[in-house]
Amino acid sequence: MTENKTSNKKSRFEWIKTYNKIREQNSEKYKHLNTALMIIFPFFITCMAEINQFKHVGTFIDFALARPSVLMFDFAVAGIIYVLLLSVFNKSWLASLAHGLIYMALSITELFKYGTNGNHLLLSDMKLFKSVKSLKSFAYIKITPPLIIYCIIVVVLIALIFHFNPILPPKKPLKRAITTASCATFGMCMVVFPAFYNPVYSFFKVDTTNSNNAFLLNEKFTNNGFLAFIVQTASESYSKRLVVPANYNEEYVDEITHVYITENEDFNGGKKPNVIVIMSESYGDFRVFDELNVDDKYYAGFDKACSEGVSGITITPTYASWTVRSEFELIFGLPVRGINTPNMPQRELADREQPAIAQYYKSWGYKTAYVHPFQPNFYSRSKIYSGFGFDEMIFHDDIDNVSDFTVPVEHYGTYVDDATVFNQLTDLIKSTDEPIYIHTTTMQNHQPYDLGDADEFTNYLTWIQHTNESLSAFLDELKDIDEPTLVFYVGDHFPSLRGETSVYNQLNITGENCSTLYEQKYFLWSNYDADFSTVPTEKFSFFYVPYIIIDIIDAPHDKFIETMDDFMMSVPVYSTDYNDDTPDNEELDVLTYDRVVGDVMSPCPIPAEVLEASKGD
Repeated sequence: MTENKTSNKKSRFEWIKTYNKIREQNSEKYKHLNTALMIIFPFFITCMAEINQFKHVGTFIDFALARPSVLMFDFAVAGIIYVLLLSVFNKSWLASLAHGLIYMALSITELFKYGTNGNHLLLSDMKLFKSVKSLKSFAYIKITPPLIIYCIIVVVLIALIFHFNPILPPKKPLKRAITTASCATFGMCMVVFPAFYNPVYSFFKVDTTNSNNAFLLNEKFTNNGFLAFIVQTASESYSKRLVVPANYNEEYVDEITHVYITENEDFNGGKKPNVIVIMSESYGDFRVFDELNVDDKYYAGFDKACSEGVSGITITPTYASWTVRSEFELIFGLPVRGINTPNMPQRELADREQPAIAQYYKSWGYKTAYVHPFQPNFYSRSKIYSGFGFDEMIFHDDIDNVSDFTVPVEHYGTYVDDATVFNQLTDLIKSTDEPIYIHTTTMQNHQPYDLGDADEFTNYLTWIQHTNESLSAFLDELKDIDEPTLVFYVGDHFPSLRGETSVYNQLNITGENCSTLYEQKYFLWSNYDADFSTVPTEKFSFFYVPYIIIDIIDAPHDKFIETMDDFMMSVPVYSTDYNDDTPDNEELDVLTYDRVVGDVMSPCPIPAEVLEASKGD
């Protein structure tokens, strides 16, 4: 037996040696073919990456004929990347393999991402790579025959390059280093320096329209195709990176918050109500689109709550995805526009205790809690949100089978039933002696919506109806609890629906008429005689919600809260995606930077010694 194993190993080793000799002979025997293979490869992999996400060769040809200069740009970028990889690896087959893997991986990711939520891939999305385990539950991943065929074609050409083994002319290490540095410098300039990349984009007629919302981004994708879109949006993203405001200093912050406040410590005579903020995942009222003829039955529970309290329209900072944008505005009472509207604002925060709204409630003697029926590590919530002033954070992780919930957990569709979340909120209220402030972000109505036999929009409405029935039962239960409780309820954004077949395409939504999808209907409801007279009747941005609630419960104001109340009157809507015509507000931007990134020079609910100690952690 041992002799047979030794013999098999020698046999395999001899075969490898023989095949490598053949490859070495091919390098000399097929020089012209090998040169052609290396020249062709950047053009080939560019075409294959584009064809893959276009799905059909014919669609790619139409794009090439309509936008030939953009395709030339793609070829030029691919050529430079290929030269870079050749100089790094000094082996043509390794360079081809790396180039092929990068381009096809990006193309396939783009294909699945757009098919999942109707939004195209940005390089900044790669920040979520660590959460790929979580993303599997979101994505519509469908392996189609064309996808398999395109991947096989790419593999075959790379295999041919490996077999014929093109040999690069010998280069001294210095020349290779210069080539590598030159290509890398070009890449850096294409992202970092407008004086360099703007003329390049102009020459190749790459669309550089400022994309302020998801629909404008998608229109830019149509004009640029996949690869040029990836490069151009990387340039755009870098140009919008967060930097220290030029006028950020203590004197200016004091000037902004130099307002008169009336001392108030009595909470309507000392009555501190529980405050429940419910941000409902992907909750949107599609009745705003008359042509859809959506039956009122789906929203009956929501309508009942509106009739018992007050309701209106608030402007969400996102559409279809990036829940953490909406969460940031509700938790901090600050605009994401103030830090240049990043997709993941929590990644911009300084690593210290944060003056989030929960900190105010703690200073007023409230218990505070954050509830989210999903994985604690998604968006790094458990780590980052621990500095927001929450006494307790409650998560439920189906993947690792770990739960902080103290009530039985049921599922509806793919995720935790909203009824379970409402039961958890009730349990927190009943088990806490002090008044409690809770922020909850639900999960039930997150995509995918393709379960069962119904179409995804019908499924979505059915799930919304289930949420509203559970919501109605929850509010009825609060009526029987002998604790004053105020509830604010809103959807974080309209849902992600499938790319080409989505109801949004049926409605012909574009970058010019998409504002309705950033308007979210909300309600404020109470089981006591709350004074809703201060609630604005006009539309306002999400980040003003905490101050509206503070006014309703008659909580104490510091100069920062009073300043934000003033901004609510003068700048009620401050959102890039909803309306970019609103000019930048220097004061709002400085205050936002100060509180989440800067030194917290503005009035703050966190004791000074605690804040200073957290900066050193």
